[in-house]
Amino acid sequence: MAMWVHLLTTALILCWPLTPTTANLEGDALFALRRAVKDPNNVLQSWDPTLVDPCTWFHVTCDADNRVTRLDLGNANLIGSLVPELGKLERLQYLELYINNLTGSIPKELGGLKSLVSLDLYHNNFTGSIPSSLSNLPNLKFLRLNGNRLTGTIPRQLTKLGSLKILDVSDNDLCGTFPTSGSFSKFSEESFKNNPRLEGPELMGFVRYDITGSCK
Repeated sequence: MAMWVHLLTTALILCWPLTPTTANLEGDALFALRRAVKDPNNVLQSWDPTLVDPCTWFHVTCDADNRVTRLDLGNANLIGSLVPELGKLERLQYLELYINNLTGSIPKELGGLKSLVSLDLYHNNFTGSIPSSLSNLPNLKFLRLNGNRLTGTIPRQLTKLGSLKILDVSDNDLCGTFPTSGSFSKFSEESFKNNPRLEGPELMGFVRYDITGSCK
């Protein structure tokens, strides 16, 4: 009997580190962002990867289960790029990274943030296209990508975002036409202004500008 108790105790000790390691996956994801940016104002100074979870870090909010729900880094003077690991923050509701100097593309992995309510990436220097994977965000209410250097067409898949209340993709370099169906039916041309190559609203039943070769 004593031997069985000893073996069971040994097994529990060996398995015990797995729990904090699992809990720290979100911390690892956030620290990947920390490594990918320069932080001249030291706003990320409290982001210590040796902690069990990131809930004590500044600018990070967690729920009662110590799962990350908010990332508030607007106007933080961050320089660098986003990382695909952010897509692992399964309970993230608010991703606030506006008014920084973030470059590169918007990771398609952000489409895995099923709890996301607000995606604010405006006034950065993002390039590339708007990921069609953002159409997989059923709870998204606020999508603000204005003031970047995004190119390509506006993905038609985004029109199925039934919860979307605010959309702003103005001041980019988008082209083709903008959708007018689904959730996009309630947005005015203000949401799309100052895209010199954007031809106007999509005319259902007519040839779409975005497939004529004028949009590259």
